[in-house]
Amino acid sequence: MIKKSLLIASLLMLPALIQAGNHIVISKQKMELYVINERQDTIFQCPISCGINLGNKTRAGDHKTPEGKFRIKMMYNSSTWKYDFKDGKGPRVGAYGPYFFRLDVPGFNDIGIHGTIFPESIGTRSSRGCIRLRNEDISKLYPLCRTGMTVIIGPER
Repeated sequence: MIKKSLLIASLLMLPALIQAGNHIVISKQKMELYVINERQDTIFQCPISCGINLGNKTRAGDHKTPEGKFRIKMMYNSSTWKYDFKDGKGPRVGAYGPYFFRLDVPGFNDIGIHGTIFPESIGTRSSRGCIRLRNEDISKLYPLCRTGMTVIIGPER
């Protein structure tokens, strides 16, 4: 009975152990996101899209992706969120893909890592400052992450 209880407890702890030492590194220069574990091994990698404009975010509306060390503030299921891209098609459900990870960026409340309904934008500078991933990539990333996890976003050069 004790062995069975220990096994169940170990299995319940497994997701937390997998995430424990992970952090995210985003290269705006390479347009790539990496998840690095506590041994400094890359355990996940995928292409991204980032801000239309080069440089570090300094003000709302500058369409730049912030640079520096941040934390994941909240992780949301964003599959039902809507956004109007002002393209005449009105608000679209699922605009942010299945998940949105809000980053704790001082002075900005709306910067995150999320999916997209525009998978063709991945690998380009097309966001308003967020980091976009293909929906299948954000779905693979989700179980590797946790609230409070470190995210490092590097500059273009």
